[in-house]
Amino acid sequence: MPSLAPEEARRATNQHYELPPEYFAAFLDTRMKYSSGLYRTPGCTLEQAQTAKLEFVADRLALTGGERLLDIGCGWGSLTLFMAREYGCSVTGVTPSRPQAGYIREQAGAAGIGDLVEVRVGSFSALPMTGGYDAVTMLGSIVHMPDRTEVLRKAHGLLRRGGRLYLSESCFRNAETYREFNDRPGTRHVTETTFGFADMVPFSTLVEATESAGFSLEAMDDLTAHYQRTIEEWERRALLNRERIEAVAPGTAESLLRYLRTANAGWGYTTKHYALTAVKARLSAKALPA
Repeated sequence: MPSLAPEEARRATNQHYELPPEYFAAFLDTRMKYSSGLYRTPGCTLEQAQTAKLEFVADRLALTGGERLLDIGCGWGSLTLFMAREYGCSVTGVTPSRPQAGYIREQAGAAGIGDLVEVRVGSFSALPMTGGYDAVTMLGSIVHMPDRTEVLRKAHGLLRRGGRLYLSESCFRNAETYREFNDRPGTRHVTETTFGFADMVPFSTLVEATESAGFSLEAMDDLTAHYQRTIEEWERRALLNRERIEAVAPGTAESLLRYLRTANAGWGYTTKHYALTAVKARLSAKALPA
């Protein structure tokens, strides 16, 4: 993986994320959530799985309503809008993509929650931010940020004491697999051709960065099977809506399908999808009953 400065990584990553929303609407769920769902039952639809996942994140963060939440790499705003609408949270979303920011503001206004939603555009590493947040979320976004420890230290500094971090990411299953497969053509298609910049380090690297940033780990969840099923549904929808994808971004449908198939072929063999929950405290908030 080439060494890039955060701003260079942001510009490269935007090749994908600045495509119009109509492109993503052709294969994602109605919330436009571009990360793993949570399939609680065998007959669960993609829409139900994505709602269940957002409820799961809220539970991991122990949200009760009205908190200040920072959503780093907020994508098309599925989590930002959900936490504002369902939990009354004041949410700051951060995205490198102006089309994403415009879409979220439009959706927040239409839903009558514009006063609860702020969207900041740029590289999180470079944006000036004011702290005091109750919770921080990073769903599939730290993979696009070259300096993970710096990013997590900044997130740690923006949280109040006792605030929680939820971070989920696709990773190589261990360091040996990372060394063996990171430079293969299939990996480069996923991490460079499609996304511009993504570094799927082993999860142990993310754990080390999280601990180095000062967090205490509270929970780890293996969501690999859920992401595999999510991408199966994305591929089914992309095939069904191939003409729509080509109409919005000519010449991209085949590349998208190759990305989806490559990603799903690796789950469990070379790659995993984990989530961690961590707290800004020397002792976990779940340490002992009062």
